[in-house]
Amino acid sequence: MSGGMDWQRVGGAILAAVLLSAGLCAQQRSPSAKDSAQDTAHELAQRVDRHYNQLHSLKAGFTESYEGLGMRRAESGTLLLLKPGRMKWEYSEPAGKLFLLDGKYAWFYSRGDSQVQRIPARQLDDLRSPLRFLLGHTELEKELTGLTLASAPNGRYALSGQPKGQEQRVARLTLTVTADGTIAGIEIEEADGALTRFTFTGEQPNVAIPAAAFHFTPPAGVPVVDALPPV
Repeated sequence: MSGGMDWQRVGGAILAAVLLSAGLCAQQRSPSAKDSAQDTAHELAQRVDRHYNQLHSLKAGFTESYEGLGMRRAESGTLLLLKPGRMKWEYSEPAGKLFLLDGKYAWFYSRGDSQVQRIPARQLDDLRSPLRFLLGHTELEKELTGLTLASAPNGRYALSGQPKGQEQRVARLTLTVTADGTIAGIEIEEADGALTRFTFTGEQPNVAIPAAAFHFTPPAGVPVVDALPPV
């Protein structure tokens, strides 16, 4: 797949996980039941906030799957986060694929591509890329509208909602979280029906990560182009 096409998916996939905000969808239940569910969703969202706001770095393994537009693919690698503003998705499958946010620019490159794509970090922030929230102060209830809570397998929970400002791109975003507020998975359903899922394993909070890990040097002879943000 070409780098340009991947930028659209970086917009939906890496643009894959946060976007969360408040208020339960009105459902047909008694006022007392509604209030109880709302409190539970609120408390769980706050637990997620507390868990990530006390971190200064994070390392985890990830797997990513995508289905849509007649395509299916599965990828995997390692995610690194370092506050403030640095994020690195380093893929082992396919080897040589990289998405990196160095605090100033976001870079995207796959081994063998004819160019490196670059976009100002502030434009990704404007697009509210999922997981971008982990690099700052997390407030999930300010990022998703119509926040709902449901049970998930293995004693986990699913927090779902409509990402603010992404109504034309994303139909639904769901975080799978543990009782202590750790994000174990992300599912993004785009408006065109495409579905991207991330699963995270082996989270290592506050692990030592050198700042140099977020420095990207384009391969010799490969030009850098300024990419347009996903639309």
